[in-house]
Amino acid sequence: MNTNKTYSQLSLKKIMERHNISTRKSLGQHFLFEQNLTRRIAKASGDLSGINVIEIGAGPGGLTRSLLETNASSIIAIERDKRCINALEELKDYSENRLSVIEGDALNIDLINLTPQPRRIIANLPYNIASKLLIKWLKQVSEYTGFTLMFQREVAERITAKPNTKSYGRLSIICQLLTETRQLFDVAPSSFFPSPSVTSTVIAMETRDIPLASADINKLELVTRLAFGQRRKMLRRSLQSVGGSELLLRAHIQETMRAEDLTVEQYCDIANSL
Repeated sequence: MNTNKTYSQLSLKKIMERHNISTRKSLGQHFLFEQNLTRRIAKASGDLSGINVIEIGAGPGGLTRSLLETNASSIIAIERDKRCINALEELKDYSENRLSVIEGDALNIDLINLTPQPRRIIANLPYNIASKLLIKWLKQVSEYTGFTLMFQREVAERITAKPNTKSYGRLSIICQLLTETRQLFDVAPSSFFPSPSVTSTVIAMETRDIPLASADINKLELVTRLAFGQRRKMLRRSLQSVGGSELLLRAHIQETMRAEDLTVEQYCDIANSL
């Protein structure tokens, strides 16, 4: 490593000025500059020794710098903004060959082919595609040790919600089936540039050795989408297009129950009865 200057001393604001980087609303960009916070996110991921970390939406490299301060075996930073790619390339000179930078849209990249196991995704996700990315990764969840992710707080609450709460829904069920989820801490809007209109929350999701129950993920997606699409209706009505009362009878679920009443395991029973 260059001992005259380290990545932790590089000014993100100066890097942004040098590469003419301004945030783009269309890309959902909100850059996190506070290094105390980025270090806290990296630390919340636990011991990263031997882990290959994948960072999504790395921007100009705020969180990337803190990940490079850990014992992670490698860090792959994925970013679709060419201006930020040039900024991230500067960090490679101080990374002891542990940092790789990939230009592209994470929705279209097969992360599994980028690096061997064990893998962990750590990211401040773009709000506009965060849920879509997460569902994509969960369909290959056994390929990851887990995830440390920042969402807007409303989404984080949905991921960790329990039955019979207003936040409980499709995302809660799929995430909790496959991972152990917990909220870690909130991040105020003032910590970002530009400031978003909502508070953000960092969550940890550790891959379960064995899912809570057995179910086909695509069938589970269908059932939960229908159920929570009309969450105030009885399940016999909201699930009418896939069998309604007859389907619920096979799954041993009372047809008068509503979407938020069922546990993760009960939704798996319905999916398995399709």
